[in-house]
Amino acid sequence: MKAALWGRIILALLLATGILVAYLYRDFLSFEILDNTIKEAGLWGPLIFMLIYATATVLFLPGSILTLAGGALFGPLAGTLYNLTGATIGATLAFLVARYLASEWAARKAGERVKLLMKGVEDEGWRFVAFTRLVPLFPFFILNYALGLTRIRIAHYIFATFVFMLPGAFAFTYLGYAGREVAEGGEGTIQKILIALALVAAIVFLPRFIKRLRRSAKHETSP
Repeated sequence: MKAALWGRIILALLLATGILVAYLYRDFLSFEILDNTIKEAGLWGPLIFMLIYATATVLFLPGSILTLAGGALFGPLAGTLYNLTGATIGATLAFLVARYLASEWAARKAGERVKLLMKGVEDEGWRFVAFTRLVPLFPFFILNYALGLTRIRIAHYIFATFVFMLPGAFAFTYLGYAGREVAEGGEGTIQKILIALALVAAIVFLPRFIKRLRRSAKHETSP
Protein backbone atom coordinates (compact mmCIF):
# COMPACT_ATOMS: atom_id res chain seq x y z
CA MET A 1 0.00 0.00 0.00
CA LYS A 2 2.76 2.40 0.96
CA ALA A 3 4.73 1.47 -2.15
CA ALA A 4 1.74 2.29 -4.36
CA LEU A 5 1.26 5.60 -2.56
CA TRP A 6 4.90 6.55 -2.98
CA GLY A 7 4.72 5.49 -6.62
CA ARG A 8 1.83 7.89 -7.17
CA ILE A 9 3.63 10.71 -5.39
CA ILE A 10 6.79 10.21 -7.44
CA LEU A 11 4.83 10.05 -10.69
CA ALA A 12 2.89 13.19 -9.77
CA LEU A 13 6.16 15.01 -9.04
CA LEU A 14 7.64 13.83 -12.34
CA LEU A 15 4.54 14.96 -14.19
CA ALA A 16 4.59 18.36 -12.51
CA THR A 17 8.30 18.71 -13.28
CA GLY A 18 7.72 17.72 -16.90
CA ILE A 19 4.95 20.30 -17.28
CA LEU A 20 7.16 23.00 -15.75
CA VAL A 21 10.12 22.14 -18.00
CA ALA A 22 7.85 21.98 -21.05
CA TYR A 23 6.43 25.41 -20.19
CA LEU A 24 9.86 26.98 -19.68
CA TYR A 25 11.21 25.57 -22.96
CA ARG A 26 8.00 25.85 -25.01
CA ASP A 27 9.70 28.27 -27.43
CA PHE A 28 11.86 25.41 -28.68
CA LEU A 29 8.74 23.77 -30.07
CA SER A 30 8.99 25.71 -33.32
CA PHE A 31 8.37 24.60 -36.88
CA GLU A 32 12.03 25.06 -37.83
CA ILE A 33 13.22 22.74 -35.07
CA LEU A 34 10.53 20.18 -35.85
CA ASP A 35 11.34 20.34 -39.56
CA ASN A 36 15.05 19.73 -38.97
CA THR A 37 14.37 16.95 -36.47
CA ILE A 38 11.99 15.09 -38.78
CA LYS A 39 14.29 15.43 -41.79
CA GLU A 40 17.29 14.14 -39.86
CA ALA A 41 15.25 11.18 -38.57
CA GLY A 42 14.54 9.87 -42.08
CA LEU A 43 12.12 6.93 -42.05
CA TRP A 44 11.71 7.31 -38.30
CA GLY A 45 10.39 10.85 -38.78
CA PRO A 46 6.65 10.05 -38.55
CA LEU A 47 7.12 7.92 -35.43
CA ILE A 48 9.21 10.62 -33.74
CA PHE A 49 6.63 13.24 -34.66
CA MET A 50 3.80 11.19 -33.14
CA LEU A 51 5.83 10.66 -29.96
CA ILE A 52 6.49 14.40 -29.73
CA TYR A 53 2.78 15.09 -30.22
CA ALA A 54 1.79 12.54 -27.56
CA THR A 55 4.31 13.94 -25.08
CA ALA A 56 3.18 17.49 -25.75
CA THR A 57 -0.42 16.47 -25.09
CA VAL A 58 0.46 14.98 -21.71
CA LEU A 59 2.56 18.02 -20.75
CA PHE A 60 -0.01 20.69 -21.72
CA LEU A 61 1.99 22.02 -24.68
CA PRO A 62 0.03 23.71 -27.49
CA GLY A 63 -1.15 21.07 -29.94
CA SER A 64 -2.22 23.63 -32.54
CA ILE A 65 1.39 24.29 -33.52
CA LEU A 66 2.04 20.58 -33.93
CA THR A 67 -1.15 20.07 -35.94
CA LEU A 68 -0.20 22.80 -38.39
CA ALA A 69 3.35 21.44 -38.52
CA GLY A 70 2.04 17.95 -39.26
CA GLY A 71 0.24 19.27 -42.33
CA ALA A 72 3.26 21.23 -43.48
CA LEU A 73 5.66 18.31 -42.97
CA PHE A 74 3.62 15.35 -44.20
CA GLY A 75 0.77 16.72 -46.32
CA PRO A 76 -2.98 16.71 -45.60
CA LEU A 77 -3.64 12.95 -45.53
CA ALA A 78 -0.55 11.48 -43.85
CA GLY A 79 -0.35 14.59 -41.67
CA THR A 80 -3.90 14.07 -40.44
CA LEU A 81 -3.16 10.44 -39.60
CA TYR A 82 0.02 11.29 -37.68
CA ASN A 83 -1.58 14.24 -35.89
CA LEU A 84 -4.63 12.24 -34.91
CA THR A 85 -2.61 9.23 -33.78
CA GLY A 86 -0.21 11.33 -31.71
CA ALA A 87 -3.04 13.30 -30.12
CA THR A 88 -5.01 10.14 -29.32
CA ILE A 89 -1.99 8.43 -27.76
CA GLY A 90 -1.29 11.51 -25.65
CA ALA A 91 -4.95 11.86 -24.67
CA THR A 92 -5.02 8.19 -23.65
CA LEU A 93 -1.88 8.53 -21.54
CA ALA A 94 -3.35 11.57 -19.78
CA PHE A 95 -6.59 9.64 -19.24
CA LEU A 96 -4.68 6.72 -17.64
CA VAL A 97 -2.61 9.01 -15.43
CA ALA A 98 -5.75 10.67 -14.10
CA ARG A 99 -7.61 7.41 -13.57
CA TYR A 100 -4.93 5.34 -11.90
CA LEU A 101 -2.12 7.57 -10.67
CA ALA A 102 -2.98 11.22 -10.11
CA SER A 103 -6.74 11.47 -9.64
CA GLU A 104 -6.61 14.15 -6.94
CA TRP A 105 -4.29 16.35 -9.00
CA ALA A 106 -6.47 15.95 -12.09
CA ALA A 107 -9.60 16.78 -10.09
CA ARG A 108 -8.02 19.99 -8.85
CA LYS A 109 -7.04 20.94 -12.39
CA ALA A 110 -10.51 20.32 -13.77
CA GLY A 111 -12.34 21.86 -10.81
CA GLU A 112 -16.12 22.03 -10.96
CA ARG A 113 -16.10 20.92 -14.58
CA VAL A 114 -15.57 17.33 -13.46
CA LYS A 115 -19.13 17.16 -12.13
CA LEU A 116 -20.50 18.21 -15.51
CA LEU A 117 -18.33 15.65 -17.28
CA MET A 118 -19.31 12.87 -14.91
CA LYS A 119 -23.00 13.61 -15.36
CA GLY A 120 -22.60 13.78 -19.12
CA VAL A 121 -20.75 10.46 -19.28
CA GLU A 122 -23.26 8.79 -16.95
CA ASP A 123 -26.16 9.99 -19.10
CA GLU A 124 -24.70 9.45 -22.57
CA GLY A 125 -21.53 7.36 -22.31
CA TRP A 126 -19.17 7.58 -25.29
CA ARG A 127 -21.59 9.90 -27.10
CA PHE A 128 -20.81 12.61 -24.58
CA VAL A 129 -17.09 12.15 -25.16
CA ALA A 130 -17.76 12.41 -28.88
CA PHE A 131 -19.67 15.63 -28.26
CA THR A 132 -16.81 17.16 -26.24
CA ARG A 133 -14.37 16.28 -29.02
CA LEU A 134 -16.53 17.97 -31.64
CA VAL A 135 -17.58 20.92 -29.48
CA PRO A 136 -14.70 22.45 -27.45
CA LEU A 137 -16.51 22.95 -24.14
CA PHE A 138 -13.27 22.38 -22.26
CA PRO A 139 -9.57 22.92 -23.08
CA PHE A 140 -8.24 19.81 -24.80
CA PHE A 141 -5.47 19.10 -22.28
CA ILE A 142 -7.68 19.46 -19.20
CA LEU A 143 -10.43 17.40 -20.84
CA ASN A 144 -8.10 14.43 -21.32
CA TYR A 145 -7.27 14.31 -17.61
CA ALA A 146 -10.81 15.11 -16.47
CA LEU A 147 -12.34 12.27 -18.49
CA GLY A 148 -10.02 9.87 -16.67
CA LEU A 149 -12.03 10.62 -13.54
CA THR A 150 -15.26 9.39 -15.11
CA ARG A 151 -16.45 5.80 -15.42
CA ILE A 152 -16.23 5.57 -19.19
CA ARG A 153 -14.51 2.48 -20.58
CA ILE A 154 -11.09 3.17 -22.02
CA ALA A 155 -11.98 1.46 -25.33
CA HIS A 156 -14.98 3.76 -25.74
CA TYR A 157 -12.84 6.75 -24.80
CA ILE A 158 -10.19 5.93 -27.41
CA PHE A 159 -12.79 5.28 -30.10
CA ALA A 160 -14.67 8.53 -29.48
CA THR A 161 -11.44 10.52 -29.23
CA PHE A 162 -9.90 9.22 -32.46
CA VAL A 163 -13.03 9.28 -34.62
CA PHE A 164 -14.57 12.55 -33.49
CA MET A 165 -11.37 14.56 -33.44
CA LEU A 166 -10.97 13.72 -37.13
CA PRO A 167 -12.87 16.73 -38.59
CA GLY A 168 -10.85 19.29 -36.64
CA ALA A 169 -7.59 17.43 -37.19
CA PHE A 170 -8.10 17.33 -40.94
CA ALA A 171 -9.13 20.99 -41.19
CA PHE A 172 -6.11 22.35 -39.33
CA THR A 173 -3.72 19.85 -40.88
CA TYR A 174 -4.84 21.04 -44.30
CA LEU A 175 -4.36 24.63 -43.14
CA GLY A 176 -0.74 23.84 -42.25
CA TYR A 177 -0.25 22.12 -45.60
CA ALA A 178 -1.74 25.08 -47.51
CA GLY A 179 0.43 27.51 -45.54
CA ARG A 180 3.61 25.72 -46.55
CA GLU A 181 2.48 25.54 -50.18
CA VAL A 182 1.96 29.30 -50.16
CA ALA A 183 5.34 29.90 -48.54
CA GLU A 184 7.09 27.76 -51.14
CA GLY A 185 5.12 29.12 -54.10
CA GLY A 186 3.52 25.83 -55.07
CA GLU A 187 0.91 25.41 -57.77
CA GLY A 188 -2.77 26.08 -57.13
CA THR A 189 -2.09 28.02 -53.94
CA ILE A 190 -5.25 30.14 -54.20
CA GLN A 191 -7.42 27.04 -54.49
CA LYS A 192 -5.67 25.41 -51.52
CA ILE A 193 -6.10 28.53 -49.41
CA LEU A 194 -9.81 28.66 -50.22
CA ILE A 195 -10.22 24.99 -49.31
CA ALA A 196 -8.34 25.53 -46.05
CA LEU A 197 -10.49 28.53 -45.14
CA ALA A 198 -13.67 26.62 -45.99
CA LEU A 199 -12.62 23.70 -43.78
CA VAL A 200 -11.75 25.96 -40.85
CA ALA A 201 -15.04 27.84 -41.26
CA ALA A 202 -16.91 24.54 -41.19
CA ILE A 203 -15.15 23.57 -37.96
CA VAL A 204 -15.97 26.96 -36.42
CA PHE A 205 -19.69 26.55 -37.15
CA LEU A 206 -19.80 22.83 -36.37
CA PRO A 207 -20.35 23.32 -32.61
CA ARG A 208 -23.52 25.36 -33.22
CA PHE A 209 -24.84 22.70 -35.58
CA ILE A 210 -24.10 19.89 -33.12
CA LYS A 211 -25.72 21.80 -30.25
CA ARG A 212 -28.87 22.32 -32.30
CA LEU A 213 -29.01 18.62 -33.12
CA ARG A 214 -28.64 17.74 -29.44
CA ARG A 215 -31.37 20.16 -28.41
CA SER A 216 -33.66 18.80 -31.12
CA ALA A 217 -32.99 15.22 -30.05
CA LYS A 218 -33.65 16.00 -26.40
CA HIS A 219 -36.84 17.85 -27.29
CA GLU A 220 -38.10 14.90 -29.33
CA THR A 221 -37.35 12.36 -26.59
CA SER A 222 -38.76 14.45 -23.75
CA PRO A 223 -42.33 13.58 -22.65
